[in-house]
Amino acid sequence: MNIIKSAFLWIWRSVILPYWNWRKKRKERIRRRREAIGPLRDWVETIVSVLVMVFIIRVTVVEAYRIPTGSMEETLLIGDFLLVNKFVYGIRTPDWVGVPFTKIGFSVPYTRLPGLTEPKQGDIIVFRYPKDERVNYIKRCVAVEGQTVEIRNKQLLVDGEPFLNPPHSRFADYRTIPPNMMERGIYPPGAGNRDNYGPVTVPPGNYFMMGDNRDNSQDSRYWGFMPKKNIVGKALIIYFSWDKYAPLYRLHKKIRFERILNLIK
Repeated sequence: MNIIKSAFLWIWRSVILPYWNWRKKRKERIRRRREAIGPLRDWVETIVSVLVMVFIIRVTVVEAYRIPTGSMEETLLIGDFLLVNKFVYGIRTPDWVGVPFTKIGFSVPYTRLPGLTEPKQGDIIVFRYPKDERVNYIKRCVAVEGQTVEIRNKQLLVDGEPFLNPPHSRFADYRTIPPNMMERGIYPPGAGNRDNYGPVTVPPGNYFMMGDNRDNSQDSRYWGFMPKKNIVGKALIIYFSWDKYAPLYRLHKKIRFERILNLIK
């Protein structure tokens, strides 16, 4: 009993009492501060501080992203909300300053800090669409600089070797476009079609991106290579998933609970 009593007294004097005194002093400092500057200014400063912290975290650590289309099905579904790791490939400083959610602003010089790793085959990456950098896209990297991409009868080949289809990838169209049929909009012109494409070699500083829904994806086959400077970050985790097609009265179906906190691979 004496040992227990001694331990309790030590915890009380060394931990609980100092913490209690610190709380009292903190409350007193806050009270004096509010009396000095007024409650309105205190709240404004607190809100501004929180917004600045959120902005710093969003720029340097993680950013939220929502899946708007079915180009990555079934790996990622329409209505999945993701967190994107922005520092793994190197933090990119802001290149535009202006009013949020508007086009009012101006461009500024930017740089990219060294990252922990380089993008590699199989990574799911959020990036700025090369034809309109105000829009973010998400695709899977299937080839890096110097590699040769080719598609034969829907089979993706990289440097002549089959690229294994991701576990949840899909082919929505059972038909295969024959090799001799040129598809409109393919990049580069004359490279073939979605099912029989290339070969093309990825130039330095670029990546070849494709959606896991191979028959329904606007990807590098149509708009070309993705420059490294356009990378936003690596898709990390699904933090929420909302099925907009399910009726509202079936709320348990609208929220895809089984997808929440799933790591993205």
